[in-house]
Amino acid sequence: MKNNTLYFLSALLLLLSGCKEEKTEKNTGNIVEEEAVVTTPFLWEAANMYFLLTDRFYNGDPSNDMHFDRSKETAVLRGFEGGDLKGIKDKIEEGYFKKLGINALWFTPVVEQVHGAVDEGTGVTYGYHGYWTKDWTQLDPNFGTMEELKALVNTAHHHGIRIVMDVVLNHTGPVTDQDPFWGTDWAREDPNCEFSNYENTTACSLVENLPDILTESKTEVDLPQLLVDTWKAEGRYEQEMKELESFFSTNNYKKTPRNYIIKWLTDYVRELGIDAYRVDTTKHVDEASWVVLREQADIAFAAYKSSNPEKVLDNNAFFMFGEVYNYSVDNGRAFDFGDGTTVDYFAHGFDNLINFQFKYDAQNDYEQLFKKYDSINSTSHKGISITNYATSHDDGQPFDVDRTKAIETGTKLLLTPGMSQVYYGDESARNLMIEGTNGDATLRSFMNWEDQQNSPETKAILKHWQKLGQFRANHPAVGAGKHTKLNDSPYIFSRHLKKGNYTDHVIIGLNLPFGKKEFSVGDAFAKAEYLIESYSKQKVRVVDGKVSFSSPFDIVLLEKGK
Repeated sequence: MKNNTLYFLSALLLLLSGCKEEKTEKNTGNIVEEEAVVTTPFLWEAANMYFLLTDRFYNGDPSNDMHFDRSKETAVLRGFEGGDLKGIKDKIEEGYFKKLGINALWFTPVVEQVHGAVDEGTGVTYGYHGYWTKDWTQLDPNFGTMEELKALVNTAHHHGIRIVMDVVLNHTGPVTDQDPFWGTDWAREDPNCEFSNYENTTACSLVENLPDILTESKTEVDLPQLLVDTWKAEGRYEQEMKELESFFSTNNYKKTPRNYIIKWLTDYVRELGIDAYRVDTTKHVDEASWVVLREQADIAFAAYKSSNPEKVLDNNAFFMFGEVYNYSVDNGRAFDFGDGTTVDYFAHGFDNLINFQFKYDAQNDYEQLFKKYDSINSTSHKGISITNYATSHDDGQPFDVDRTKAIETGTKLLLTPGMSQVYYGDESARNLMIEGTNGDATLRSFMNWEDQQNSPETKAILKHWQKLGQFRANHPAVGAGKHTKLNDSPYIFSRHLKKGNYTDHVIIGLNLPFGKKEFSVGDAFAKAEYLIESYSKQKVRVVDGKVSFSSPFDIVLLEKGK
């Protein structure tokens, strides 16, 4: 296996050094130029989504790196590092995501974070990650401005990329000397969660000093004084209050903590056209709250489309997926809290849940992996979907912790049925073992742009992820189609999708011999004159239902000739 990997990387390096990237969509001889793209419908269940920490991706505006005197010395990778909204937008315009075949972009929350630092036992930490909210109604200046967020969303949509907003309803940020507690009518500071039953998972503080919003409360509350004072100082108190009164009266809602925050979260959908929510700490909030959030998000999305018809991408509805920590597809739709209580979040506003099982299933061979997830899509999870990942921001057991299997990781993640989540740096083997870090900070180093520029091995890995990602983005059958094994050795399979008037069919081969390849393409392509082998960018003839060609790779991605 090691020798094959070295050969594979060498072949990619030769291709990188010997070919230039073309910008047209024409075919020349047997060479298929780089940018040829087939227009395809966007399906959330087949999406190739990129997940990044806003603060750790790219610094587009160094002038916004310091605010609120966040100048304490922090533990390693526990302070703000400079990444921002402008940096993300710059990379969209540069074509970075398009080259990876990314059609949905999720970045960590950018609302205003607590100003102070805390030590939860892992060292002095600021809210660089975005999950410690101070004010849901405005952005943290370390990340950027509302105008920059609007420009990012518009730019992404212009490039065919959907925007996923990371939302937190479960808790505020921690209490510090600069960030007061919201009050006992808004949140609880204890008990801390024990995670052994429904009650001590939902009606509790996730960790020490992380106030838990009383989402289940039916009692009306006034705004926290800290918000009133802030809004008055900024001259927006009257406008904010007018909008709140309209929201509560229009929907006949009580002024409960949950409903205030839902109004603030859905404003971003209504004003910017956010396409989806990724919901943080889903299982720690009563499921009835998620139903209300989804209802209001749907209303806000419809309002945005109605007000901005020229910006509507397609007829897709709003999309919502959740982080139910340790949710596994092996247990069906519902999550078991350990006390006999189960919750089916798909029946409470969610289209999709993050699948914590994939990294274990990825230890199996390709056919075992693909067959299992194809079966899941057509049985227990039919009509809903899951998000698979190999690496994430708070999972200390990634599939490839030492980054020795970057090629395999890309192949398995991007070719497995379901929605794929590419964690920033997966595509460039960003280091996950940072000396001196404590806890999940090791998973959150700054993006390794220099490696992409200077390391031949990293360039080869990135090229692999780009090729598979583009193929996946061009062919929703990869993520949402029917999987059929065509041959054991060499390993060949097909994916077929029929959705309305749209039909998509591809054939993929893995672990094939380097050099000459010959195999049957089955009935779907039997009458084709030629096919495109997308990985090596060449046209291949179909003769008597078979293809015969040579390439320096052990992967084949076949699609219908354009």
